[in-house]
Amino acid sequence: MSNEATLHSQQEVMHGAHDHHDHEHHHEDSFISKYVFSMDHKMIAKQFLITGIVWAIIGAFFSVLFRLQLGFPDATFPWLESILGHWAKGGRITAEAYYALVTMHGTILVFFVLTAGLSGTFSNLLIPLQVGARDMASPFMNCLSYWFFFLASLVMMASLFVQTGPASGGWTMYPPLSALGDASIGSKIGVDLWLTSMALFVVSQLLGGLNYISTILNMRTKGMAMTKMPLTIWSFFFTAILGVLSFPVLLSGFILLLMDRHAGTSFYLSDIFIAGKALANEGGSAILYQHLFWFLGHPEVYIIILPAMGMVSEVLAVSSRKPIFGYLAMIGSLFAICILAFLVWAHHMFVTGLNPFLGAFFVLLTLLIAVPSAIKVFNWITTIWKGNINFTPASLFSIGFVSTFISGGLTGIWLGNSSIDIHLHDTMFVIAHFHIVMGVSAFFGMFAGIYHWFPKLYGRFMNSTIGYIHFWVTMVGAYLIFWPMHYEGMAGMPRRYYDVSNWASFKQFGGLNEFITIVVILVFAVQLLFVFNFFYSIFKGRKMTTKNPWHATSLEWTTPIHAGHGNWPGEIPEVYRWAYDYSKDGRDFIPQTEPIGPNEEVH
Repeated sequence: MSNEATLHSQQEVMHGAHDHHDHEHHHEDSFISKYVFSMDHKMIAKQFLITGIVWAIIGAFFSVLFRLQLGFPDATFPWLESILGHWAKGGRITAEAYYALVTMHGTILVFFVLTAGLSGTFSNLLIPLQVGARDMASPFMNCLSYWFFFLASLVMMASLFVQTGPASGGWTMYPPLSALGDASIGSKIGVDLWLTSMALFVVSQLLGGLNYISTILNMRTKGMAMTKMPLTIWSFFFTAILGVLSFPVLLSGFILLLMDRHAGTSFYLSDIFIAGKALANEGGSAILYQHLFWFLGHPEVYIIILPAMGMVSEVLAVSSRKPIFGYLAMIGSLFAICILAFLVWAHHMFVTGLNPFLGAFFVLLTLLIAVPSAIKVFNWITTIWKGNINFTPASLFSIGFVSTFISGGLTGIWLGNSSIDIHLHDTMFVIAHFHIVMGVSAFFGMFAGIYHWFPKLYGRFMNSTIGYIHFWVTMVGAYLIFWPMHYEGMAGMPRRYYDVSNWASFKQFGGLNEFITIVVILVFAVQLLFVFNFFYSIFKGRKMTTKNPWHATSLEWTTPIHAGHGNWPGEIPEVYRWAYDYSKDGRDFIPQTEPIGPNEEVH
């Protein structure tokens, strides 16, 4: 018997077992087992999404607070003291609070929103539905994955309320500042809570990642060859591989940092003086931590952006009523990005004293990663070229993603050159680059996914008018916020400074910083409008009346409008074709479940 036939027979046994299990326990679900400790991948996706939205509001609000300080450094806001207490004495954020806000903003958005909120939501929702599985390979591990994330969230939230405040050493948590409790008020128990939270978060990501990989490899329905999978599944697959290989390295770095803090070790510490007093630590290297952190830190960029790429590919094909252009090239470029992501981490470290000869290799590899990215951009543009585009909020955010990915990615070519990076490193240019290419682009991909698959999650539609307002204000606002920062960075204006108005060379940007802060407030207000739209639509949105409202080809739209645990009430559909048969043979779309015709050209 062939491997494929063996796999199919195994799956039939598994699916049959699932069917039996679902039938047996259908009426025994309590509120706790259905909504809290659920093992249904669709409910777990909702848990990840709503937790991510809560964190996104908090993280974005922190950015509004510290932008008030950057935009209006001499102004006082009495209402701030009522929110932050002694951290904003007299209505002005203190330097310690400013650095804590910057640190928590980065940590929350990079890890809790754009990693857990994005991958956790859509990998859980779409992998079983699009490959044709009853659930994940291990529903229990899936449940554990969310609750480890929830525990991490509780610990991180608790750090905001300790007397000495949360960690304030930057989201990268570089030693020696983070390794010495006496270094600053933000280096005390807040850092211990930060490290504990992040350790729990890593466990969550590993449990989820192993599950995603196992499900994609082992639980595809009959006929679903790897080359028939939608690009969403390929992107989640490579994202999970990146996470499983790189997060353990980050965890090891955190464990060594905790040991330096509490066990008297010197992994990262050497020749340190505090208040004129020499510490006993010798032989450590703070640069070691940077290597361990960025070995995860750069794959992390792609852990964030790859799921967005996959969802944008799907939404653009559905919205333009055309097959995705260059399907195999898209898979190849995802694979190339996955490999190269592990070979470029030291481009974050050009100014650490890295050997210039070694730096040259990282420059080359960094510029090489632009090639697969450019292939994807070309294919997205070619997909929508002359397409019959349906401009839904999801398709607009997907097109916006392509725009920000191009403009934000191009500035990476400057930063990837070590000689230019020496001038631009740690300036506002870096802030502008990675916020556009990673932050804004990933959020656009996430918004596209939410608008597009919201009917699959809740059986209702989000309000499109509010969606259009959300897109245009966010799109224009994102460029007005981050594009001017390139010019500040080229002038040498440093990032993370509490107040730059005392420098004559930077005082000229006072008016620009005020403008950026005002736009930040407006864009944040529109995100609250999106949050209102999201929660209102769960209960009051227009109801779905057909299973396949977007006329898409993929398997998730073959399930009932309100699918139970197990997804399909009867047999799991068999797949006969790839996921992008749009505008073919005089038909608008042909579902994956329709057999190939006798004279039909096979992709």
